[in-house]
Amino acid sequence: MRRNAGEAMSVGFLVAAAFNGAAAPSAGWDALYDALTAEIVYATVVFVFMGYLLERAGVMERMINLLDALIGGRKGGSAYVSTVASAGLGSIVHNQAAVAATVGSVTIPWMGRAKVDRTTAATIVAGNAGMGITFPFSASMFVLVGSSTVGPLLDVDALIMPLVAGGLWCVLHRLIVTALLVRRSGARATAKENRPLLLESLRRGWATLLLFAGVALPMVLTTGALAEVLSDHAGTDVSDAVSPIFWIPVVLIILGLALGRRQLPRGAKAWAQLIGDSAPRFGVVGITVLFAFAGANALATTGLPEQLSGLLEGMDLPVWLLAIVIGLIVVAVAAPLSSTATMAAVGTIGVAALIAAGVPAPTAAVAVLIFSSCEAAVPPGGAPLYVACGIAGVDPLHTFHRMLLYYALPLLGIGVLVATGILPV
Repeated sequence: MRRNAGEAMSVGFLVAAAFNGAAAPSAGWDALYDALTAEIVYATVVFVFMGYLLERAGVMERMINLLDALIGGRKGGSAYVSTVASAGLGSIVHNQAAVAATVGSVTIPWMGRAKVDRTTAATIVAGNAGMGITFPFSASMFVLVGSSTVGPLLDVDALIMPLVAGGLWCVLHRLIVTALLVRRSGARATAKENRPLLLESLRRGWATLLLFAGVALPMVLTTGALAEVLSDHAGTDVSDAVSPIFWIPVVLIILGLALGRRQLPRGAKAWAQLIGDSAPRFGVVGITVLFAFAGANALATTGLPEQLSGLLEGMDLPVWLLAIVIGLIVVAVAAPLSSTATMAAVGTIGVAALIAAGVPAPTAAVAVLIFSSCEAAVPPGGAPLYVACGIAGVDPLHTFHRMLLYYALPLLGIGVLVATGILPV
């Protein structure tokens, strides 16, 4: 259609509903209503605003400066900071283009000062941008656990810690790739006069680490031994009464307001301007997630997911080969589409097929989410690649080979190793 993913997904919803024949209007309305009232749709939109607020408040910049002061003095330190910062920011914001823009705007010029060539700098930033998909509470995860195909098979609380483990495997991969690229680029340590002072960075940025506590708090309260103690005390199941998906963005917004209060507006008019400026970020993401849910709900009523799952099951492939086939399909679809659209289009069916083949539901979900994180890594690439190349001022074509070799193919391998249980999650 040559349109953005949000518009294409809305048309996809109408087409999916039309396959119900005479029942299309009622099936379409039921599917749309279920999507409009889904808690996960709310959470996705609030996470987008949360990321925008933390950026405007300067919280992320202070976190990057702190990391720079800690490790910027070593050869290629700027590249490692870019990698670690992308992992930290991605675990909170999850939007690949936003991660590339936020981290790249600081670290690409910084890598240039450290003699990392611009193409390598853009490759590192774009390749790192996908890590947010492999941590909990990304839009792709929401599409997966909220789908009518996978939702009944997968408890969202059972997915959180396996996805954290999968995300850490991906961080390890990014660190190894960064080390290889730094070694080949002839990078140098950041000059002392260009590095933030450690004590000053600690003084200004230590509080930004509270963001990770904000993520952990609702999770700790609703899982494990503490959840059992609180449930016994309250006489109700805390994991049902307190929704991590609802409260994590709320807690992080509160922390962002507190940590960035000096850089945030003070008057009603200024706040209205800030909120208005955030609106463009909701457009594609909000519409994509809403109609991804609606389209998946409408498609489920046609019986297609069960038929496709049955087809994959009928292939009678060993798990490792089935994982490769599903991985290739998901990675191929991720090239033209965003990770969220990819998950809605083929990811849910891939997870269902792996579960039917005997793979535990959380493990299957982690593997397919890793596959779908290749948005920027497969030529012609997605928005994060072009954002990074725009900041670096390089032709995206020059990055295609590196993105495929260093990021897309290894991620495919990591997903297969997770699905087969070789890499534990």
